[in-house]
Amino acid sequence: MRNRYLDLLRALAIVRVVVYHVTGWATLTLVFPAMSVMFALAGSLMAASLTRVGPAAVGRRLRRLLPSLWVLAVVFVPAMLFSGLSLSPRVLLWLFPIADPPANHWGALALSTIWYLRDYLWFVLASPVAFWLFRRAPLLTLLTPYLLLVTIEVGIYPAPPVLRDFGLYFGAWLLGFAHHTGMLRRLSGRLLYPVALALAVAGGAWIVEHPGPRGYDLNDNPLGNALWSAAFILIVLGRAPAGVAWLSRSRPADRAVTVLNRRALTVYLWHMPFVVALTPLVDVVGWSHQDPVGLAIRVLLVFALVGLVTLAVGWVEDVAARRRPELIPGGPGPSADAAARPGAEAGATDARAVVPAQRTAGEAADVEINAR
Repeated sequence: MRNRYLDLLRALAIVRVVVYHVTGWATLTLVFPAMSVMFALAGSLMAASLTRVGPAAVGRRLRRLLPSLWVLAVVFVPAMLFSGLSLSPRVLLWLFPIADPPANHWGALALSTIWYLRDYLWFVLASPVAFWLFRRAPLLTLLTPYLLLVTIEVGIYPAPPVLRDFGLYFGAWLLGFAHHTGMLRRLSGRLLYPVALALAVAGGAWIVEHPGPRGYDLNDNPLGNALWSAAFILIVLGRAPAGVAWLSRSRPADRAVTVLNRRALTVYLWHMPFVVALTPLVDVVGWSHQDPVGLAIRVLLVFALVGLVTLAVGWVEDVAARRRPELIPGGPGPSADAAARPGAEAGATDARAVVPAQRTAGEAADVEINAR
């Protein structure tokens, strides 16, 4: 059976990501570090798949991950080619993004969240070896990404973005391994809570001492992000309840959680283009970030537009998962129970970047997507 508590965490993370990208409120990253939570959940699911089917889990994960990206690419890559993107072999990275795929000036903004699929792809490919190591030396394996990040952040080892993200987010992925194996659940409160508190204090202190351009935004502070997020994950996964019975008693809430989980990639991939498209409304109607009514309207508009796209292409996630395609997931009938079967896997999600600063006209038209 599916763990509805994990589904609820994932749904909350998706909503938080969209709201953050619209509002830019840095406080949201501290209240709910959605990116790290999503990687932890994905790591737990990946460990479950590896336990069940071994290395074949890699192919299954890629099958779940890539089709939704290809649908997005079919729409946006031709549009970018017609508006200034040079045709080169690197365009093929839109099929398998082991590095940042190329984009033109507006595409770099609208598709800035592709970095997540790049990192997710690398984490999936690394997981068979990482899980083998984790089962033999769990603590050492778990600490390695964080030690790598420390060496990068203090200047000992300059590293490319992908390797830095391994230090930042692969630690959360490995905490997902620890969740799957029961390692977190077995920790007594006398150990778990002091460790979580120490991580939160260390991360918070680093964040306060090293504020970024947006203030205390976790996305601007990799080391503070990693420590703060690790503390958060230890609590929400280490002391995860057995279930969320109240959710099943509220049909609208239960259906919303199901929809957000079954359409996680679609919502994630498509929300940022609408955030970017609606940004000019700030100048047209004066909906600044200080106007709560205007912000609320923008959030609702983004969700409404994403909802329309989800109705149009969200079924691709069902096909990728080998489920019967549904217009709106979670309805009555056999398909509603299909995802609860023992072999079912959950979709991938999460996000982190805010809309980057607008590039000037003098900058090159072809840029790489690497939003932070």
